[in-house]
This record gives sequence, C-alpha cells and structure tokens, in this order.
Amino acid sequence: MPPELPPPWPGFLQELGDLLDEPFEFQCVGGFAIVAAYGLPRSTNDLDYFSLIPNNRQRHLERLAGEASSLARRHKVHVHHAGIASVPENYGERLTELFPRRFKNIRLMVLDPYDLVLSKLSRNVERDREDVKYLARTQNLDPDVLRQRYEQELKPYLIGPPDRHDRTLEFWIEAYFANLGH
Repeated sequence: MPPELPPPWPGFLQELGDLLDEPFEFQCVGGFAIVAAYGLPRSTNDLDYFSLIPNNRQRHLERLAGEASSLARRHKVHVHHAGIASVPENYGERLTELFPRRFKNIRLMVLDPYDLVLSKLSRNVERDREDVKYLARTQNLDPDVLRQRYEQELKPYLIGPPDRHDRTLEFWIEAYFANLGH
C-alpha cells in the first residue's frame, strides 16, 4: 500500500484529471515515484514521467500541466517529461499502479524499486545517490537481484563506457546495501 500523497499533489492531480478529455497513463520515475510509491520523506515539485499513453498528447499535457501552465502556477508543482530515461528492458512487466481510480482520467504507474534504482545509474548525482540509499534500506533490496537485472536488462542498452556504470553500481552496492542481511 503506497503512502498518502503529500499536498499539493492530490489537488493538482484532481484538477488535472478533470481537465483531461481522455485517460492518460503516466509511467513515473524520479523523486515523485519514490515519494508517491515508497514514502521518501522529501518534497518534489515535478511529476517526472518517461512514457505517456497516449504519447501523441504530450504537447497538450504540457499546456495543461507543464511548468508554465496556470495549473502549475496555482499548485506550485507540474508534470515533466523525462525524455531520456535508462530503464531495464522488462520494466513494463513490473509496473505498479498507484491510487487506482482515485483520479479521473489519470493512471500513475511506477517502476519497482530495483528498476527505479537502475534508472538513476547513468546520472548519479547526489540526490540520486540519496534516493538509492533510501530505497535500498526501506525496501530491503537484494544486491544480487539488482546486479542481475543490471547485467541482463540494462547494461546492454546503456550509452557510454560500460566500466563507468559497472563501477557506479558496485560503489552503490558497497555503500548502500552493506549490512542489509543479504
């Protein structure tokens, strides 16, 4: 059961759902996904999504709820298309819907915690590392599962030097997964 969405997200999504003229499915990543699905205790001002169904309505969505929209100015949050996201090949089989049928015309789908961790591998900024540490600890992630998913479903598709990503993953496992009982 996901935690309750912190304000102002419920009001923003309720209003957005009323504005949409058909169902939209957001495949969420980033801070919003971790806050909404796994209870990360930090705020986020954007709902990052890497895939939208229907994908031909992205401009329409941006006008309604993007950073420059009146809805965003009113609620001080917005939707954001994360155009480049490195996600494991079979992530879609593991998506979970948050708050089913709570918001009219909106389905919020989130990656499982392993896929969320791996989605942060390429960027690896401080906030990403904090998110990885949080997920590793609160979701009791198994480093062997993470390693296997990386090797089989992500590594073959990553851009850039593979040894850089290998080193980052091993650093994360050593730093954040130590003493988790695996």
